[in-house]
Amino acid sequence: MTPTLLITGANRGVGLALTREYLHNGWQVYASCRDISAAPELQALQQTHPHLTLLELDVTDHAAIQSLSRSLSGITLDLLINNAGYYGPKGYGFGNTDADEWRKVLEINTIAPLKMAEAFYPQLKQGNPGIIACMSSKVGSMTENTSGGGYIYRSSKAALNSVVKSLSNDLFSEGIRCIALHPGWVQTEMGGPNALIDAGTSAKGLKQVLDRLQPEDSGQFIDYQGQYLPW
Repeated sequence: MTPTLLITGANRGVGLALTREYLHNGWQVYASCRDISAAPELQALQQTHPHLTLLELDVTDHAAIQSLSRSLSGITLDLLINNAGYYGPKGYGFGNTDADEWRKVLEINTIAPLKMAEAFYPQLKQGNPGIIACMSSKVGSMTENTSGGGYIYRSSKAALNSVVKSLSNDLFSEGIRCIALHPGWVQTEMGGPNALIDAGTSAKGLKQVLDRLQPEDSGQFIDYQGQYLPW
């Protein structure tokens, strides 16, 4: 039976690279983004991959998430990747935090992944219990934060890690594994041109981590090279 993935934020960067990687490995991929008409690379992929289904979704629209889940009620999900993310403003310092932007970042990075997990829980339970993978970041680690700053993005990913930990506890008895992933410092719109790796390298590593995931890994924070990160 063909394994099935649902991924958010699939129109660029690591999300697009993951979509390519899983298609290349024979998966059925449901790839979502906010505006399909503005995602030419995804549209081009669909022309050559019959196992790719494009979905339009704003992950901050909780009613739309529920509606999408109802429309996909007949599928079995082996993997849900909550990849959609937003960095917010850069270059601000202490005393200059934009609270409205902070709320927007939290909506996308922290709240949406939980709402996706809740909505697609039935599909993840069908067949072999699936995996919920949330794209976090090393900058969300309390232990690794030795430089300060970055209040908005750091806090959103630290909060996401807490969501993953709670999900792992709540769903462990049902066999659903939940994991926080660090994709590395990637050459994307968010990571910038000076980043250390390209999106394809990150995607290959992340897939290997997910392929090897054991039940005892649920609730862990792991990077694309398979290294466990401190909270």
